[in-house]
Amino acid sequence: MAIINDADSKKITEVLTKIPLEKRNLVREVTLDVARNMGHAATLSFPKATQVIDRFLVVRLVMDVMQHLRVKYRWEVIEQENKAVKDAKAKGKKYSPEILSNGDTMKKLLARSRYLFYKLKTKWTANQTKRAAILLKNFGSA
Repeated sequence: MAIINDADSKKITEVLTKIPLEKRNLVREVTLDVARNMGHAATLSFPKATQVIDRFLVVRLVMDVMQHLRVKYRWEVIEQENKAVKDAKAKGKKYSPEILSNGDTMKKLLARSRYLFYKLKTKWTANQTKRAAILLKNFGSA
């Protein structure tokens, strides 16, 4: 095991190649993040090892993307609702947002679904199951 406080693949390789090749060839697996320089350093330092991307990092990246999309869609819905309120007011009418089958408006649905996909589907409540179905119906192919 080595702790190298640097992200430069050349420096990492320089440190790791001080270990004799016969010992480095005994390494069967190297767990990496998704940075290309780490893969390059692992290939040079441990030529017989299988490289595996850290699954927890991959899950975190997917969750970050999902949160980004949820926020993006929420802002789009807010903008649409603001425009609809303005248009209704110009016509002398009162705006009422669409109420979804679970009782939420689209804006509330997107706000209340923040932690939904952090839980296993088998642990969802009945409300969360309905919310997920509506989300996937409206944004699943987006």
